Amino acid sequence: MRTIAITNLKGGCGKTTTSVNLSAALALKGYRTLLIDLDPQGHATLGFGVIPENQKRTIHDVIVNPKVSLPKVLVQTNISKLLLAPSNVLLSGVEAALMQMKDREHVLLNRLQRYERYFDYCIIDCSPSLSLLTLNALDAATEVVIPMQTHYYSIEGLKQVMETLGVVQKRFNPLLDIRGILLTLAEEGTVLCRDVEEQMRDYFGDLVLKTVIHRNIRLAEAPGAGESILTFDENNSGAKEYMQLAEEICYEKIRLTQTDFVHI
Repeated sequence: MRTIAITNLKGGCGKTTTSVNLSAALALKGYRTLLIDLDPQGHATLGFGVIPENQKRTIHDVIVNPKVSLPKVLVQTNISKLLLAPSNVLLSGVEAALMQMKDREHVLLNRLQRYERYFDYCIIDCSPSLSLLTLNALDAATEVVIPMQTHYYSIEGLKQVMETLGVVQKRFNPLLDIRGILLTLAEEGTVLCRDVEEQMRDYFGDLVLKTVIHRNIRLAEAPGAGESILTFDENNSGAKEYMQLAEEICYEKIRLTQTDFVHI
């Protein structure tokens, strides 16, 4: 199972939109996909029409109570190969519980390990903060995708994210791979967007994913219908961009695996 954490310490960068739509794209491509909503706001949960406060059990219960297994909280989405581990506001209190646990940075990883064979991909929607919950997500992840809005302030925020990931790799998860930086909310044809993208590609090179997600009103409307853009409006440019992102991520892993094999 490839576990991809979608993270950025800055809000409003398209993190949840990416979590919802990337997981949907992977599932529609035929991969068995799990989406974990690890943000107490529960926006990824709402993104599939699931009401957070109506859930008797959520990912919070899996984390704080070892007797509650992952399958007990999973919700089937409107896409057959996509299951959701929902969240709600109770998750905001999980920090205190984690502080009392042994190996508190590894709790989520330990809860997920026995179910790895049932999924091809696990997408984790992280909260926009450097919390113990986020550290658990990064510890459990094999890879990270960093959505970044094409604004100058976002470049400064990205530096903080990269520093944080360096610490996580050094102290907790040395195998964590930065899969890529995803440019989001791009405005076609603006000088600012073009300049930021050029700076990012000059500085980070191939770490910046080829796919760019453009600002799109239909992407903003889809959560209101409780759907991903891929089922809400499959012919929309946003749907095509997220499908392209899924293909790029899948292709990159195959390419890297083949490259590693050549060097053996």
